[in-house]
Amino acid sequence: MKHFTSISDINDLDGLVEKALAFKKDAFQPTIASGKKVGLIFLNPSLRTRLSSQIAAQNLGAEAIVLDIGKDGWALEFEDGAVMNGNKAEHIREAAGVMGRYFDVLGIRTFPELKDKDTDYEELLLNAFLNHAGIPVVSLESATRHPLQSLADLMTMKEHWSETRKPKVVLTWAPHVKALPQAVANSFTEWMIAAEMDLTITNPAGYDLAPEFRKDVHVNHNQMEALADADFVYVKNWSSYEQYGQVLSQDDTWTFGNGHLSVTNKAKVMHCLPVRRGLVIKDEVLDGPNAIHLDQSENRVYSAQAVLSELLK
Repeated sequence: MKHFTSISDINDLDGLVEKALAFKKDAFQPTIASGKKVGLIFLNPSLRTRLSSQIAAQNLGAEAIVLDIGKDGWALEFEDGAVMNGNKAEHIREAAGVMGRYFDVLGIRTFPELKDKDTDYEELLLNAFLNHAGIPVVSLESATRHPLQSLADLMTMKEHWSETRKPKVVLTWAPHVKALPQAVANSFTEWMIAAEMDLTITNPAGYDLAPEFRKDVHVNHNQMEALADADFVYVKNWSSYEQYGQVLSQDDTWTFGNGHLSVTNKAKVMHCLPVRRGLVIKDEVLDGPNAIHLDQSENRVYSAQAVLSELLK
């Protein structure tokens, strides 16, 4: 594995999940990456990704150094050929190049502006670091994907599933007060397809994910129909891809509660966090026995540890 930015970077998906599960049983192995340095670069805020990645690096014996570009660094220019006579003080070619000299692995967290679909989906910021850092790059979330979250999700599902059949998995949209990217939903869909899960997506009309991510996954615009007999339900908001970045609906009948849970097969309920209680998922579910969102968050450490151990070898 040279980089970790999407499911396509992984040669052995089952092996990576097993490695993460093994680290959960025996996390502190400081000889694996002793003396190595991991740079964690954030262009937008983070709680779980920042903390879990730092802990994962430390568990392996590496030093993690965090840089918040918005607060700690120069404003960066990403356009090649630009005449830098504005407010951008440093070009990504030099910034990424220098980081590549300082670190052994570089983690990058970017965020889409949700204004121009083509710009966001070209992943210009992430690709700039991939092109100019010269070292392995880990996506800590990008404009279109969140692979570390997806690995933790798959790991968590494996912990909670013991039957021989593939579980029925439903990714359901939920309302939110602001426009959010499609990254988590896109990534989760990719990983469920790769794991050959029985996946259904349910969302209101106008919220279908990009064809390149949903592929031939069945999309049902009737939430209750889609949820019938589900074994896992992943609740997540995303803004429209078709009318890019727009909030088309805030229909609170999509807020996941016990009524929705009742039509499932006693499904385990998942969310990447942060979750707006009462709006995305009701307290009755989040505080009930079916919620496994905290397990997902805990597993972010061990999924990151599995990835870093591969890249730091």
